[in-house]
Amino acid sequence: MTLIPAEPLLPPGQRNRNRALLALIVVLFLGSAVVAGALRFSGWRPAGMQNKGELLDPPADLRMHPLHLSDGGTYDWRPVERRWRILVAPPAGCAQDCVRLSQQLDLVWQLFGRNADHVDILWAGSVPDGAVRNSAWRVVEADPTLRTALPRVDGGSGEADNGVPAYVVDPNGFVILRYAPGFDPGDLRSDMAKLLKLK
Repeated sequence: MTLIPAEPLLPPGQRNRNRALLALIVVLFLGSAVVAGALRFSGWRPAGMQNKGELLDPPADLRMHPLHLSDGGTYDWRPVERRWRILVAPPAGCAQDCVRLSQQLDLVWQLFGRNADHVDILWAGSVPDGAVRNSAWRVVEADPTLRTALPRVDGGSGEADNGVPAYVVDPNGFVILRYAPGFDPGDLRSDMAKLLKLK
């Protein structure tokens, strides 16, 4: 009968180090999971994941508000085309502020590059003289029901009274982001660039 030699017992110091290392691994794993969960449920996001515009919760639903093009016909949502929209509904008589806004929207649209074909600019109401229009523009009638569906279309408390808010509408017809009057067009471009990657 052959005897198998017994494994040598670890010295108490080595055994204690192994246990401490195992406990450290468990603490690091569980600790990082707890911290990640706390950050997730507190609403924190890394700077690169945060949107610049105001996220509307719940989003406004425009699907029940048919948009009529100023040159006749209707503007259909067609979600399968994965087309995003930038929507503005300026008040009547908007002049210089609207011309400046049209220039900013044109620049933002051009900066989308090859993705520009997937974005429409919806302008609700009359277009002032001197406004810059491009192939993405769709002028729709200023329907009062459309204006009432847009959150704080006439501005909000504490916001600049010189300008017009802008909205981002997803391919399905939901208004998901709002930009306060006098917004930085770079913020709109940054958010739209992320959304266009989702198409």
